Amino acid sequence: MIRDQLAAYLAEQGMSINQFAVRSGINSGTLSRIITGQQSIAMSHLELITEGMGKTQDFFYSLYVDECLYYSVPTWRRLRPFIMSCAALNRLDCIEQIVQTLLDNLTYAPMLFDTAEELFKLGQWQAAALLYENVSASEKYQYSERLAICQYRLFKIALGEDQNKNLRAAILFECYVYKLDEADQLDALKDLAHVFSSLHQWDKVEEISENLCRIATLQYELSIHSNKKRETTRKSSRPVYGYILYSYLLRSLVFDEIGDYKTALYYVSKYADGTWIEDKSEEAVQLIGQFKEWATANSLLYRLMAGQREVLDDYVAFISTKEEEIYLAMLRILQAANKYSWNVDHILSRFEINTSYQVQTGYFGNHNQQMSADRHAGFLFELATYYLFHNLPDGIMFLLQSLKFCTRINSQSNIIKCVDMFEQYRYRATEEEEKQYKSLINEVRTQNDKKNVVVFPTTMQHVYLNN
Repeated sequence: MIRDQLAAYLAEQGMSINQFAVRSGINSGTLSRIITGQQSIAMSHLELITEGMGKTQDFFYSLYVDECLYYSVPTWRRLRPFIMSCAALNRLDCIEQIVQTLLDNLTYAPMLFDTAEELFKLGQWQAAALLYENVSASEKYQYSERLAICQYRLFKIALGEDQNKNLRAAILFECYVYKLDEADQLDALKDLAHVFSSLHQWDKVEEISENLCRIATLQYELSIHSNKKRETTRKSSRPVYGYILYSYLLRSLVFDEIGDYKTALYYVSKYADGTWIEDKSEEAVQLIGQFKEWATANSLLYRLMAGQREVLDDYVAFISTKEEEIYLAMLRILQAANKYSWNVDHILSRFEINTSYQVQTGYFGNHNQQMSADRHAGFLFELATYYLFHNLPDGIMFLLQSLKFCTRINSQSNIIKCVDMFEQYRYRATEEEEKQYKSLINEVRTQNDKKNVVVFPTTMQHVYLNN
């Protein structure tokens, strides 16, 4: 036990209790009672004892688990600060042991959940995930709001660059959305829409955006027709009417991606109109103005994507003053140029091409990592396609950059596109570029052999096997 090691340390150092009390800052009477087993060790005492003995901060953590759970009656007053300290020092092993023991008594579930929420806000996501997973397991048959929140947090924590993992996380979470509080439902639907957008699952995005619109509209109508202010425990990250406008934007994106530009323009007109919003606050004015600005840009964009080259100059003029929009606009201009065999050299030379990866900031802040990663992969591929088609130098270089990034985010559909394009233009590759390509293909092979995944369709097996 910890007190035994402390007593042995004092004997080895020839120190009295009073001397160690002065060194550690613990009251000598308290220290005496701890050593004789008359008093349990509080977390604050453990930290002072550890520091006084010159040990690392978590030196006694494994023993302290036993101290809290088995050698004394478990008390939340001691366990909560210990869990927080374990999280800060990444001692997930100790947290796991504590949580699994505590959840034999389900009265601890609410306290563990509250601690998980605190850790989540602090950015201690690994420790929070451990608590959420265990609380979820203890409540899996209750279908409570707390279970849904746990699953929502686990979904958020799981999201990253790997698109296969993002898909699994979205599928696991989707069935819990409608168990959430009304305000959380809006943010959860928005987050799911972002993931499915990055995976190009447009039928899912349309379904989610319809539900987002329905739920947000219902909440908005209740809020303006109710005589009393509706009190909710949580608030969504944006005003409710902002989600209605955003649902229209998402649906315009869906029809843009499937090539139905007429319907896309219809939904642009829906989020361009904010006259129905009764809120006249400064925040509302700014929000309506932001959506109107996007509507102006997207009206030009969808006409451009429909083949109306005459709007290209107007589109370029509009986005040239919006530095944060230039990157995405260049992607779309390249898509249109490649689709209709246009020459846009003058636009490429006008704007400096930044091929480094960056997460774009949207209406909901930096929540678009998955969409940003997908767009960056698309940007590199479209740039490579344009350069190769127009016999410009560096086309293969951009294509290899795209393949490398697609491998990094495990975007299998984009990997196939890159491989197909490289095979078409292999004759243009230098010896060094051939080596880079083979190295990347081997990386793809290794990555997917571990997952027993077949990346390439039958028609491309020869490419895969011969490299």
